[in-house]
Amino acid sequence: MLRLKKLSLCCFLSLGLLASGATFAESDRGTLPAKVSSALAAAKIPADAMALAVIPLEGQGLAQYVNADQPVNPASTMKLVTTYAALELLGPNYQWRTDLYGTGPISGGELQGDLVFRSSGDPKLTMERVWLLLRDLRAAGVREVRGDLVLQPADIRLPQDLVPFQDDGNDPSKPFLVEPDPLLTNLKLLSLKSYGEAGGVRTHLEPALPEVSIDNQLTLLPAANSCPWPNVAYGIKDDGKRATITLTGSLHQGCSAERYLSLLDAPVYTASLIRTLWHEMGGRIHGGNRIGPSPTNARLLARSTSPDLVDVVRDINKYSNNTMARQLFLTIGREQRSAADTDDHKAATRIINQWLADKEIQPNGLVLDNGSGLSRLERMTARDMAQLLSHAWHSPYAAEFIASMPLAAMDGTMRRRLRNTPVAGQAHIKTGSLRNVRAIAGITRDNNGQSWAVTAIVNHPSAGASREALDQLLGDVYRRGPTDIADRR
Repeated sequence: MLRLKKLSLCCFLSLGLLASGATFAESDRGTLPAKVSSALAAAKIPADAMALAVIPLEGQGLAQYVNADQPVNPASTMKLVTTYAALELLGPNYQWRTDLYGTGPISGGELQGDLVFRSSGDPKLTMERVWLLLRDLRAAGVREVRGDLVLQPADIRLPQDLVPFQDDGNDPSKPFLVEPDPLLTNLKLLSLKSYGEAGGVRTHLEPALPEVSIDNQLTLLPAANSCPWPNVAYGIKDDGKRATITLTGSLHQGCSAERYLSLLDAPVYTASLIRTLWHEMGGRIHGGNRIGPSPTNARLLARSTSPDLVDVVRDINKYSNNTMARQLFLTIGREQRSAADTDDHKAATRIINQWLADKEIQPNGLVLDNGSGLSRLERMTARDMAQLLSHAWHSPYAAEFIASMPLAAMDGTMRRRLRNTPVAGQAHIKTGSLRNVRAIAGITRDNNGQSWAVTAIVNHPSAGASREALDQLLGDVYRRGPTDIADRR
């Protein structure tokens, strides 16, 4: 059974000094808490498949390290590296700007020239914000554009040599697979809803882009007392310029189904989104679409400024948004690239490694692939991740960073975990999930209100069954007293 071994005050102080110094051997217990070990055994996962690091942040207790120096795949907990680095390197009030320029005069409501959409790589340029940007264009006196819609990409240098992520389901329409792009808008998302009504099954696409057609082959079933899980299949053909979604299956009257999809190439999607929203406002663009720069004499007509970086970081960590994290990673590189950097991925990798070195964190086997954790290649040790969290605890932006992580049993990717336990509301935890990987990393509190940095990463073919063990670890930390250390007796 797990027993909490009480240490004398003298022993506690001496061991505490060792735990906070450069030598960690005395604080590496080498064994997992008993309930964690039992949960792993029940899931048929060996103990050495879990890498664990727990560091006290307020001078209490002892650090604990188990398999902590083995580089492992951290899955989406890697987002903590990207977002914390961004807060310190870009600043919490960093913002992106998206502009609309006109290349000619405005006469009688007509722009006598091209309309230029200038992107800055804003990872949170939603459909609603594009709509507001176009409303500002109307307020500037424009109803029709006689020329073309010109898309000016953000100054983001995409890498050409990265290995594409291999999705287990081989479905490129999944929203979490959307890749960063200099012309990204609305995360390139579409929402397709189906409604079982008296006259048949009705579909609604939002945004209703004309390049996307719906082949609705759904059959209507009689009304049911309660709606079962929708029996709807989505067949997709997408060549980047046009897409067709074929719906097959059935839906009960009074029931509905919804699926989020990512279709079309980013420039095609963005141009179509702008035109569609502008048309819904009663506007018109007479010319075609093209990609190019805005002339030096173009006049600014409307501007959309993104929320502060703090807001973007919150979205990335609370909901584990891969696309936003990857776009942010490249923004770090763009803002501090050197002439020697061939692309913004390499620039970001160089900058983040130097940033870690400046904090005297020398990562053991750190591999930055895209900064989101959506990678089979990214690696980090549990010790390094916990040390990073310990540094973040003392950062001027600690409050913003910690609050960006999901709160146990309350929101984000932790909203359904640890409900009705003492840990509920006590732990800000980023989760990670890939095939063969499950992970948690963040800041949690014990029953004395003291804070701990916690990292636990499981790499194993059965990692999907390790959720109970990971949750038990947070429970174990919560039960620790100021002079306790988990031990197996």
